[in-house]
Amino acid sequence: GVTSIGASAFSNCTGLTEITLPDGVTSIGDRAFEACYSLTAITIPDGVTSIGDYAFCNCRSLTEITLPNGVTGIGTYAFVFCYSLTSITIPDSVTSIGDRAFYDCNSLTTVTIGNSVTSIGELAFASCTSLTSITIPDSVTSIGEGAFYGCGSLTTITLPNSVTSIGGYIFHGCESLTSITIPDGVTSIGEWAFWDCLSLTSITLPDSVTSIGDSAFESCESLTSITLPESVTSIGEWAF
Repeated sequence: GVTSIGASAFSNCTGLTEITLPDGVTSIGDRAFEACYSLTAITIPDGVTSIGDYAFCNCRSLTEITLPNGVTGIGTYAFVFCYSLTSITIPDSVTSIGDRAFYDCNSLTTVTIGNSVTSIGELAFASCTSLTSITIPDSVTSIGEGAFYGCGSLTTITLPNSVTSIGGYIFHGCESLTSITIPDGVTSIGEWAFWDCLSLTSITLPDSVTSIGDSAFESCESLTSITLPESVTSIGEWAF
């Protein structure tokens, strides 16, 4: 008869190693399993549609989790500090990934994002230092500031044509990123967007870009050439 797991229901149950939720559960509340340090596995039933803020925050032993095809949103800080999580598949039902949702999941190597996600929150995958590549589907229209900040192993990323702006700090410190193509339609490159991308050798800016923010390409020491389109009207301080 259980239909929901309430806020902080199992928070700080540090000895809990495994839990199975019944099929009737439709929601997992904020901080429901926060700081369950020993939790290694959890089965989320197909009926769950929402995962609350901080729901699995600091579940540092959690190695894998399957999100059912009914979840529509992943809350803010939902999986932050899940240091043992190696892969995640975000189903097609999800439309939004919250701010810092996977922040500092430093063992995360594989991320599959479903085709219904429209927004990726600020710092959503920041400091995922083992992440080497990621493909963002065409459904995504907004990527928050610092979304991939400090992803030092990220070598390739595909940005969809639906994205119209590159936010501040978005690839800050992605020191293994060698090249990136900015899609047609992007009008602005945010401040510090590619700061300290030490391996970046080439970048193509479309004719739609009108502004390049402060320090956007600062410390890109491997960048040998760049062509600025005639559409650019402003270049920020320390941009290159």
